[in-house]
Amino acid sequence: MIPATTALVLVEFQNDFTSEGGTLHAAVADVMKHTSMLDKAVLAADASRAAGVTVIHSPIQFEPGYYEITDHPYGILAGVVDSTSFVKGTWGAAIVDCLTPKPGDIVLEGKRGLDAFASTNIDFILRSKGIQTVVLAGFLTNCCVESTMRSAYERGYEVITLTDVVAATSMEEHENAIKYDYPMFSKPMTEAEYVKALSGAKVEDASRGY
Repeated sequence: MIPATTALVLVEFQNDFTSEGGTLHAAVADVMKHTSMLDKAVLAADASRAAGVTVIHSPIQFEPGYYEITDHPYGILAGVVDSTSFVKGTWGAAIVDCLTPKPGDIVLEGKRGLDAFASTNIDFILRSKGIQTVVLAGFLTNCCVESTMRSAYERGYEVITLTDVVAATSMEEHENAIKYDYPMFSKPMTEAEYVKALSGAKVEDASRGY
């Protein structure tokens, strides 16, 4: 792993998912607790910054009224609308405090659907910075993270998914995505394995005098 050409993409670590009182928190709370994914996300982000990895936040936000999408949403977006989630300017749409973007982090704008590549300029950002490896964490395991994983794979990036830094609305969905889908489009690893790989990269760079 080469930190200078690696980006950690944190998908939708927003209060509506992460925090008590969030509109969708109850749906993901059990899986979050099972893996301690929020604590591990902080560890992964801190280790990434220390190693020189680019940290990118990918929140989803809508204007009140959800005018950016169809008047008749279905599937997961219908759930977002029905629960009045991720409304721009609200506490629920804000990034959770423990992962507040720090100087040097990048916050994507324009995410209105599942795939972070579909409606943002993430591909431009990654290529302009020479990023070759994309590391993914966040919500939902089998939805926005998986959609972004597939797109990154198709675009030729090396993709790593952090299997204990993601959460879904049930353990079954979470585990099935990790077992069956993630190995097809990424190199799954845990937060601890990722941090260890970063540490090894730093040691290697130091031995070369970088």
